[in-house]
Amino acid sequence: MILFPAIDLKDGQCVRLKLGDMAQATVYNEDPGAQAKAFEDQGFKWLHVVDLNGAFQGESVNGHAVEAILKVTKNPVQLGGGIRTLAHIETWLSKGLARVILGTVAVRNPALVKEACKLFPGKVAVGIDAKGGKVAVEGWAEASSLEVIELAKQFEGAGVSAIIYTDIDRDGILTGINWEGTLALADAVSIPVIASGGLASIKDIQRMVQPDAKKLEGAITGRALYDGRIDPAEALRMIARAA
Repeated sequence: MILFPAIDLKDGQCVRLKLGDMAQATVYNEDPGAQAKAFEDQGFKWLHVVDLNGAFQGESVNGHAVEAILKVTKNPVQLGGGIRTLAHIETWLSKGLARVILGTVAVRNPALVKEACKLFPGKVAVGIDAKGGKVAVEGWAEASSLEVIELAKQFEGAGVSAIIYTDIDRDGILTGINWEGTLALADAVSIPVIASGGLASIKDIQRMVQPDAKKLEGAITGRALYDGRIDPAEALRMIARAA
């Protein structure tokens, strides 16, 4: 079970959005590299990074910030946002990313995701972002008609290393993770699932270490960590004890 601290990048800065709205961004750190190192020093073992500008524009925008993160942390880093082609994937993996997260392209071109899994085994995750139970794309700006589980099942057996499932209706507003929807997804597919969106307090950490949630690979924490609503040492101890 992994607790992934999140660094969301907008205009080169670490921010958190509210409900996926780029106009509702709070800046938490102007130095993404320093933030990454701080998370490592706190004991986290992975890092979840999102290029928010890239997600909306369909190409990497905060590349310099991501490279700064990779230079300072020893922790494996997964990156999503604007990664839409095999060339994008290859470029980022060559820079030292542990894995890329494919979101919009997983809806638009699932065959590309499957091809990427063959070319880069263990290095490709799929990001499924849901609004009102339907998959959202283009940086959450556009809803599709796809159901979450319907999309996830398209990648069974393809070699996807993980599915990051984000409930946009909860993201950044500290109402707690959508455990019902997340666990239903984990039950429906054999691909490891990572919970994202709304982690609010130590209660969510307590929930993620319950027996029925141990099927998950972990959960992502953002605003609750930055705002001090969860203590990193306490959360990591709780997860270690449950292992």
